[in-house]
Amino acid sequence: MSSRSGTRPWDVRQLPPAPGRTFLVTGGNAGIGYFVAEQLAATGATVVLGSRSGEKAEAAKVSIRSRVPGADIRHLPLDLADLSSLKTSVDTLELDHLDAVVHNAGVALDEPPRRETDGGDELMFGTNHLGHFVLTQWLAPLLSAAPEGRVVTVGSFAAKSERLDLADLQSTVDYRPKRAYGRSKLAQMYFGLELDRRLRAANSTVLSVLAHPGGALDSLTPSRPPVHVRTAGERLRGLPVGLLIQGKEAGAWPAVRAVLDPEVSGGQLWGPRVFGLRGRPRTETVRGHLADTAVAARLWDATREMTGADPALGFGPRLQ
Repeated sequence: MSSRSGTRPWDVRQLPPAPGRTFLVTGGNAGIGYFVAEQLAATGATVVLGSRSGEKAEAAKVSIRSRVPGADIRHLPLDLADLSSLKTSVDTLELDHLDAVVHNAGVALDEPPRRETDGGDELMFGTNHLGHFVLTQWLAPLLSAAPEGRVVTVGSFAAKSERLDLADLQSTVDYRPKRAYGRSKLAQMYFGLELDRRLRAANSTVLSVLAHPGGALDSLTPSRPPVHVRTAGERLRGLPVGLLIQGKEAGAWPAVRAVLDPEVSGGQLWGPRVFGLRGRPRTETVRGHLADTAVAARLWDATREMTGADPALGFGPRLQ
Protein backbone atom coordinates (compact mmCIF):
# COMPACT_ATOMS: atom_id res chain seq x y z
CA MET A 1 0.00 0.00 0.00
CA SER A 2 1.23 3.50 -0.77
CA SER A 3 1.30 6.30 1.77
CA ARG A 4 0.75 8.65 -1.14
CA SER A 5 -2.92 8.98 -1.97
CA GLY A 6 -3.77 8.46 -5.64
CA THR A 7 -0.23 7.62 -6.77
CA ARG A 8 1.73 4.43 -7.30
CA PRO A 9 3.68 3.04 -4.34
CA TRP A 10 7.14 4.45 -3.81
CA ASP A 11 9.69 2.15 -5.44
CA VAL A 12 13.23 2.44 -4.07
CA ARG A 13 14.51 0.79 -7.26
CA GLN A 14 12.62 3.06 -9.67
CA LEU A 15 13.08 6.60 -8.48
CA PRO A 16 11.39 9.53 -10.20
CA PRO A 17 13.62 11.27 -12.75
CA ALA A 18 15.21 14.54 -11.65
CA PRO A 19 17.19 15.94 -14.58
CA GLY A 20 18.12 19.60 -14.21
CA ARG A 21 18.07 19.44 -10.41
CA THR A 22 21.13 19.77 -8.18
CA PHE A 23 21.66 18.07 -4.83
CA LEU A 24 24.49 18.47 -2.32
CA VAL A 25 25.31 15.50 -0.05
CA THR A 26 27.69 16.20 2.80
CA GLY A 27 29.92 13.22 3.44
CA GLY A 28 28.87 11.87 0.05
CA ASN A 29 32.14 10.04 -0.45
CA ALA A 30 31.49 7.14 1.97
CA GLY A 31 28.93 5.25 4.06
CA ILE A 32 25.28 6.26 3.95
CA GLY A 33 26.17 9.45 2.10
CA TYR A 34 27.81 7.55 -0.74
CA PHE A 35 24.65 5.51 -1.36
CA VAL A 36 22.47 8.62 -1.12
CA ALA A 37 24.66 10.18 -3.81
CA GLU A 38 24.65 7.06 -5.98
CA GLN A 39 20.88 6.74 -5.87
CA LEU A 40 20.29 10.43 -6.55
CA ALA A 41 22.75 10.34 -9.45
CA ALA A 42 20.65 7.60 -11.08
CA THR A 43 17.77 10.10 -11.41
CA GLY A 44 19.74 12.27 -13.84
CA ALA A 45 20.34 15.01 -11.28
CA THR A 46 23.64 16.75 -10.68
CA VAL A 47 25.05 15.48 -7.38
CA VAL A 48 27.70 17.40 -5.46
CA LEU A 49 29.81 15.43 -3.00
CA GLY A 50 30.69 17.55 0.02
CA SER A 51 33.95 16.04 1.22
CA ARG A 52 37.11 17.13 2.97
CA SER A 53 39.19 14.65 0.95
CA GLY A 54 39.53 15.16 -2.77
CA GLU A 55 41.03 11.69 -3.12
CA LYS A 56 38.06 10.00 -1.43
CA ALA A 57 35.60 12.10 -3.44
CA GLU A 58 37.33 11.06 -6.67
CA ALA A 59 37.07 7.39 -5.66
CA ALA A 60 33.35 7.86 -5.00
CA LYS A 61 32.88 9.54 -8.38
CA VAL A 62 34.59 6.64 -10.15
CA SER A 63 32.42 4.12 -8.32
CA ILE A 64 29.17 5.97 -9.01
CA ARG A 65 29.98 6.40 -12.70
CA SER A 66 30.73 2.68 -12.99
CA ARG A 67 27.12 2.01 -11.94
CA VAL A 68 25.48 5.14 -13.41
CA PRO A 69 27.13 5.80 -16.77
CA GLY A 70 27.28 9.49 -17.58
CA ALA A 71 26.44 10.52 -14.01
CA ASP A 72 27.00 14.22 -13.33
CA ILE A 73 29.03 14.06 -10.10
CA ARG A 74 31.02 16.96 -8.69
CA HIS A 75 33.16 17.54 -5.62
CA LEU A 76 32.86 20.43 -3.17
CA PRO A 77 35.80 20.70 -0.74
CA LEU A 78 34.01 20.89 2.59
CA ASP A 79 35.35 20.73 6.14
CA LEU A 80 32.46 20.96 8.58
CA ALA A 81 34.87 21.07 11.52
CA ASP A 82 36.21 24.41 10.26
CA LEU A 83 33.27 26.77 10.60
CA SER A 84 35.19 29.72 9.20
CA SER A 85 35.78 27.91 5.89
CA LEU A 86 32.17 27.14 5.05
CA LYS A 87 31.19 30.40 3.36
CA THR A 88 34.19 30.13 1.05
CA SER A 89 33.24 26.56 0.19
CA VAL A 90 29.68 27.53 -0.68
CA ASP A 91 30.91 30.45 -2.78
CA THR A 92 32.84 28.01 -4.97
CA LEU A 93 29.64 26.13 -5.88
CA GLU A 94 28.85 28.73 -8.55
CA LEU A 95 25.18 27.77 -8.65
CA ASP A 96 22.12 29.96 -9.09
CA HIS A 97 20.04 27.57 -6.99
CA LEU A 98 20.27 24.32 -5.02
CA ASP A 99 17.33 21.93 -4.95
CA ALA A 100 18.32 20.07 -1.79
CA VAL A 101 21.11 19.54 0.69
CA VAL A 102 21.44 16.27 2.59
CA HIS A 103 23.14 16.93 5.92
CA ASN A 104 24.72 13.51 6.25
CA ALA A 105 28.41 13.89 7.13
CA GLY A 106 29.39 12.97 10.64
CA VAL A 107 32.23 12.05 12.96
CA ALA A 108 31.79 9.10 15.33
CA LEU A 109 34.43 8.40 17.97
CA ASP A 110 34.38 5.15 19.92
CA GLU A 111 36.80 5.87 22.73
CA PRO A 112 38.41 8.71 24.71
CA PRO A 113 40.16 11.08 24.83
CA ARG A 114 37.85 13.99 24.08
CA ARG A 115 38.94 15.77 20.91
CA GLU A 116 38.32 19.30 19.72
CA THR A 117 38.17 21.09 16.40
CA ASP A 118 40.70 23.84 15.71
CA GLY A 119 37.98 26.24 16.82
CA GLY A 120 37.77 24.62 20.25
CA ASP A 121 34.48 22.74 19.86
CA GLU A 122 34.05 19.10 20.87
CA LEU A 123 34.77 17.29 17.61
CA MET A 124 31.51 15.37 17.14
CA PHE A 125 29.20 18.16 18.28
CA GLY A 126 31.21 20.72 16.32
CA THR A 127 31.23 18.74 13.09
CA ASN A 128 27.87 16.98 13.15
CA HIS A 129 25.73 19.81 14.52
CA LEU A 130 27.52 23.16 14.48
CA GLY A 131 29.02 22.61 11.04
CA HIS A 132 25.68 21.81 9.43
CA PHE A 133 24.01 24.70 11.27
CA VAL A 134 26.49 27.19 9.82
CA LEU A 135 26.49 25.56 6.39
CA THR A 136 22.71 25.96 6.19
CA GLN A 137 23.03 29.71 6.64
CA TRP A 138 25.31 30.03 3.61
CA LEU A 139 23.20 27.66 1.50
CA ALA A 140 19.92 29.38 2.38
CA PRO A 141 19.85 31.82 -0.57
CA LEU A 142 20.52 28.99 -3.05
CA LEU A 143 17.85 26.79 -1.49
CA SER A 144 15.37 29.68 -1.47
CA ALA A 145 16.03 30.25 -5.18
CA ALA A 146 14.96 26.68 -6.02
CA PRO A 147 11.28 26.03 -6.82
CA GLU A 148 10.98 23.67 -3.83
CA GLY A 149 14.25 23.61 -1.92
CA ARG A 150 14.78 21.01 0.79
CA VAL A 151 17.06 20.60 3.79
CA VAL A 152 17.24 16.91 4.69
CA THR A 153 18.98 16.23 7.99
CA VAL A 154 20.13 12.68 8.61
CA GLY A 155 19.73 11.79 12.26
CA SER A 156 20.28 8.49 14.01
CA PHE A 157 18.16 5.80 15.61
CA ALA A 158 20.62 5.97 18.52
CA ALA A 159 19.65 9.59 19.19
CA LYS A 160 16.17 8.54 20.29
CA SER A 161 17.51 7.19 23.58
CA GLU A 162 19.63 10.26 24.37
CA ARG A 163 18.79 13.54 26.08
CA LEU A 164 20.54 16.85 25.59
CA ASP A 165 22.32 18.49 28.50
CA LEU A 166 21.83 22.13 27.60
CA ALA A 167 24.29 23.11 30.32
CA ASP A 168 27.02 20.91 28.82
CA LEU A 169 26.42 20.73 25.06
CA GLN A 170 30.16 20.40 24.40
CA SER A 171 30.58 17.47 26.84
CA THR A 172 33.25 19.27 28.84
CA VAL A 173 32.02 18.03 32.23
CA ASP A 174 31.21 14.39 31.47
CA TYR A 175 32.62 13.03 28.20
CA ARG A 176 31.52 9.60 27.01
CA PRO A 177 32.18 9.11 23.29
CA LYS A 178 29.12 7.10 22.32
CA ARG A 179 26.82 9.33 24.32
CA ALA A 180 28.43 12.46 22.89
CA TYR A 181 27.87 11.07 19.39
CA GLY A 182 24.23 10.27 20.11
CA ARG A 183 23.68 13.74 21.52
CA SER A 184 25.30 15.37 18.49
CA LYS A 185 22.87 13.50 16.23
CA LEU A 186 19.97 14.41 18.51
CA ALA A 187 21.02 18.05 18.25
CA GLN A 188 20.92 17.71 14.46
CA MET A 189 17.40 16.35 14.63
CA TYR A 190 16.25 19.15 16.92
CA PHE A 191 17.81 21.58 14.45
CA GLY A 192 15.90 20.10 11.52
CA LEU A 193 12.59 20.33 13.35
CA GLU A 194 13.19 23.85 14.63
CA LEU A 195 14.27 24.98 11.16
CA ASP A 196 10.98 23.62 9.81
CA ARG A 197 9.01 25.67 12.34
CA ARG A 198 10.88 28.84 11.40
CA LEU A 199 10.47 28.22 7.69
CA ARG A 200 6.73 27.63 8.04
CA ALA A 201 6.34 30.75 10.14
CA ALA A 202 7.83 32.70 7.24
CA ASN A 203 5.74 30.92 4.57
CA SER A 204 8.98 29.78 2.94
CA THR A 205 8.87 27.34 0.05
CA VAL A 206 11.89 25.50 1.51
CA LEU A 207 11.17 22.32 3.47
CA SER A 208 13.17 20.96 6.39
CA VAL A 209 12.83 17.18 6.73
CA LEU A 210 14.43 14.54 8.96
CA ALA A 211 15.56 11.05 7.97
CA HIS A 212 17.43 8.26 9.69
CA PRO A 213 18.90 5.02 8.29
CA GLY A 214 17.83 2.64 11.03
CA GLY A 215 20.41 -0.04 11.74
CA ALA A 216 22.96 0.01 8.92
CA LEU A 217 26.08 -2.15 9.04
CA ASP A 218 29.08 -2.44 6.72
CA SER A 219 28.81 -6.24 6.83
CA LEU A 220 25.37 -6.00 5.19
CA THR A 221 26.43 -3.35 2.69
CA PRO A 222 27.12 -4.37 -0.92
CA SER A 223 30.64 -3.74 -2.20
CA ARG A 224 31.41 -0.53 -4.04
CA PRO A 225 35.13 -0.70 -4.74
CA PRO A 226 37.24 1.23 -4.06
CA VAL A 227 34.86 3.03 -1.67
CA HIS A 228 33.74 -0.08 0.21
CA VAL A 229 34.76 -3.71 -0.21
CA ARG A 230 32.85 -6.42 1.65
CA THR A 231 34.61 -9.76 1.99
CA ALA A 232 32.82 -13.10 1.79
CA GLY A 233 33.55 -13.65 5.48
CA GLU A 234 32.00 -10.32 6.46
CA ARG A 235 28.93 -11.12 4.39
CA LEU A 236 28.45 -14.47 6.10
CA ARG A 237 28.95 -13.01 9.56
CA GLY A 238 26.36 -10.35 8.80
CA LEU A 239 23.62 -12.72 7.64
CA PRO A 240 22.16 -13.55 11.09
CA VAL A 241 21.52 -9.91 11.97
CA GLY A 242 20.13 -9.22 8.51
CA LEU A 243 16.68 -10.15 9.81
CA LEU A 244 16.80 -7.16 12.17
CA ILE A 245 18.92 -4.54 10.47
CA GLN A 246 20.25 -3.72 7.02
CA GLY A 247 23.17 -2.39 4.99
CA LYS A 248 23.97 1.18 4.11
CA GLU A 249 22.49 0.97 0.61
CA ALA A 250 19.06 0.42 2.17
CA GLY A 251 19.93 2.85 4.96
CA ALA A 252 20.06 5.59 2.33
CA TRP A 253 16.45 5.05 1.21
CA PRO A 254 14.73 7.33 3.77
CA ALA A 255 16.99 10.29 2.96
CA VAL A 256 16.58 9.76 -0.79
CA ARG A 257 12.81 9.70 -0.45
CA ALA A 258 12.92 12.83 1.69
CA VAL A 259 14.75 14.55 -1.18
CA LEU A 260 12.67 13.29 -4.11
CA ASP A 261 9.10 12.48 -3.08
CA PRO A 262 6.83 15.38 -4.11
CA GLU A 263 4.45 14.56 -1.27
CA VAL A 264 7.02 14.94 1.50
CA SER A 265 6.13 17.68 4.00
CA GLY A 266 8.30 19.83 6.22
CA GLY A 267 8.80 18.55 9.74
CA GLN A 268 8.38 14.89 8.79
CA LEU A 269 10.67 12.13 10.02
CA TRP A 270 11.44 9.34 7.53
CA GLY A 271 12.91 6.00 8.59
CA PRO A 272 12.84 2.28 7.76
CA ARG A 273 9.47 0.56 7.87
CA VAL A 274 10.26 -2.41 10.17
CA PHE A 275 10.56 -1.17 13.76
CA GLY A 276 12.55 1.82 12.50
CA LEU A 277 15.50 -0.51 11.88
CA ARG A 278 15.18 -1.95 8.38
CA GLY A 279 13.02 -1.94 5.29
CA ARG A 280 11.53 0.54 2.88
CA PRO A 281 11.06 4.15 3.96
CA ARG A 282 7.99 5.48 5.73
CA THR A 283 7.11 8.41 7.96
CA GLU A 284 7.45 8.07 11.71
CA THR A 285 5.69 10.09 14.38
CA VAL A 286 7.86 12.72 16.02
CA ARG A 287 7.21 11.95 19.65
CA GLY A 288 8.67 12.03 23.14
CA HIS A 289 11.56 14.32 23.92
CA LEU A 290 12.16 14.96 20.21
CA ALA A 291 8.81 16.78 20.11
CA ASP A 292 9.91 19.19 22.87
CA THR A 293 9.80 22.53 21.07
CA ALA A 294 11.16 24.42 24.08
CA VAL A 295 14.39 22.39 24.10
CA ALA A 296 14.72 22.80 20.33
CA ALA A 297 14.36 26.58 20.60
CA ARG A 298 16.88 26.79 23.45
CA LEU A 299 19.35 24.67 21.47
CA TRP A 300 18.89 26.97 18.46
CA ASP A 301 19.67 30.03 20.59
CA ALA A 302 22.68 28.34 22.20
CA THR A 303 24.01 27.26 18.79
CA ARG A 304 23.57 30.75 17.44
CA GLU A 305 25.64 32.11 20.32
CA MET A 306 28.37 29.50 19.81
CA THR A 307 28.69 30.06 16.06
CA GLY A 308 27.64 33.65 15.47
CA ALA A 309 25.37 32.27 12.73
CA ASP A 310 21.62 32.06 12.27
CA PRO A 311 20.42 29.94 9.32
CA ALA A 312 16.93 31.39 9.59
CA LEU A 313 18.16 34.82 8.60
CA GLY A 314 19.57 33.46 5.35
CA PHE A 315 16.14 32.42 4.14
CA GLY A 316 14.89 35.98 3.94
CA PRO A 317 14.02 39.02 6.05
CA ARG A 318 10.61 37.64 7.03
CA LEU A 319 12.18 34.97 9.22
CA GLN A 320 12.51 36.05 12.83
